[in-house]
Amino acid sequence: MKLLDCTLRDGGYYTNWDFDRKIVEEYANAMENLPIDYVEVGYRSIKLDGYLGKYFYCPLFVLKDLKERMPTKKLVVILNEKDIRVKHLDDLLKPIKPYVTLIRIALDPVNFKRAIILAKFIKKMGFEVAFNVMYMSQWSSDSAFLDLLEEVEDYLDYFYMVDSFGGILPNDLKDIIQLVKSKTQLPLGFHGHDNLEMALINTITAINEGCVIADSTVTGMGRGAGNLKTELFLTFLASKNKLNLDFNILSSIVSVFDELQKEYGWGTSLPYMFSGAHSLPQKQVMEWVGLNRYSLSSILHALNNKKMLIEDNIKLPVLEKENLYDSVIIIGGGESSNSHKEAVAKYLYNRRDICLIHAGVKNIRNYLDLNCDQIYALVGVETDALLKQIDLNENLLNTCVFPPFPRKMGISMSSRIEKVSKELEEIEFTQISNDSPLVIAIQTALDLGAKRIYLVGFDGYEISINKNQFSLAQENQKIIDDISINKTMSITSLTPTKYHNIKLTSIYSLFEI
Repeated sequence: MKLLDCTLRDGGYYTNWDFDRKIVEEYANAMENLPIDYVEVGYRSIKLDGYLGKYFYCPLFVLKDLKERMPTKKLVVILNEKDIRVKHLDDLLKPIKPYVTLIRIALDPVNFKRAIILAKFIKKMGFEVAFNVMYMSQWSSDSAFLDLLEEVEDYLDYFYMVDSFGGILPNDLKDIIQLVKSKTQLPLGFHGHDNLEMALINTITAINEGCVIADSTVTGMGRGAGNLKTELFLTFLASKNKLNLDFNILSSIVSVFDELQKEYGWGTSLPYMFSGAHSLPQKQVMEWVGLNRYSLSSILHALNNKKMLIEDNIKLPVLEKENLYDSVIIIGGGESSNSHKEAVAKYLYNRRDICLIHAGVKNIRNYLDLNCDQIYALVGVETDALLKQIDLNENLLNTCVFPPFPRKMGISMSSRIEKVSKELEEIEFTQISNDSPLVIAIQTALDLGAKRIYLVGFDGYEISINKNQFSLAQENQKIIDDISINKTMSITSLTPTKYHNIKLTSIYSLFEI
């Protein structure tokens, strides 16, 4: 059997296909000296919108360098079939022929016929060719694309079965492999994900059932819950005397990626387990988990809605558009909302022309006793956190406002919260997000007629922020930019902020001298 390591390609879903040069050098050195047959170094792609890093495009100089570092290994790049057509192949593949041995084609089964055309041309160019066909847990005896395997036998070197959802079990895997073997004599491969921590046993099962090539990644780094760990699989094979293994080299490269894992946090978790068990796509889960905005319970709630095939589970009364307030103060989660709460409270005392809107629940407790109207802008899954901030014996007299229906996360709430809840009719001022607390707060202010927005607690972030904080900071900045374009609305921060395109003044300047 053959081993293929695809760390740079699959791990790129976490790093946007950029890796530190030193890490890549250490990785390439390890691959060259470990019993790995193929090393998949990334995608090869036409130009796409947005930023995608070095190992998504794999320019010629990158492949040349990698081949020089791994001269005995067969290098692999993968094409995303949905983006690639025959007209692209000469430009993408002819220049890389000296460096790359195997071209893999990642494809949805519904596009199998289209992929066959690509395989024919790529094989004629002199490459080894493999199909990576997704969603194998959904294949069955009436999967029409399997009857097309005869048409592609002369053009493929490997037919890979991909457990895209990470939820297949060994007995089901056996059945699918036998089904595929009844349709073709092609050499079979297996690519497993680890949502249910079945990647190792599934890969062993696949080999026992006749697969001749299997994928893995260092520390399991890969999309969503990740993949079979290269170090685990090699250790298993070494224990069965299937190969010789230098554990010094293996431990050295694992240590490098262990450090990277602390930053990006791949690996399975309860949401990935749920999505794997119910064959739900990992892309959305990865976004929800990575943004660090949603609780585990809220992600599971949203996934359950998907499983039940419902858009949303609650329809709320729509917040009416009225000219109720001249100004609003929006409270964010920054430290300044705590350190300047006394000034905010004194400014709002007995003011009926100003409303306090909380963008999220982090600092609600600091403002519970204020004698003013308060609104809680929630994304739909924070009501438990809201109740923890508020004494259950109190009457919640203020309003909770949620995004427009349907909400991708759904809503989980008690009857007590539902009684004081409204939803927005639409988000008008931005297309950045429908479920950012800041977006909900600003749209609420607009719907209630406010002409001035004051921000408190939107401090921004230090340079040394982590990936999740950086994503949230970027989102907030784009939202602020969009509201700044609205000439009928002014936006001012009353506390120190690192955000741009926003007027800055002091909460203390608003008091009479």
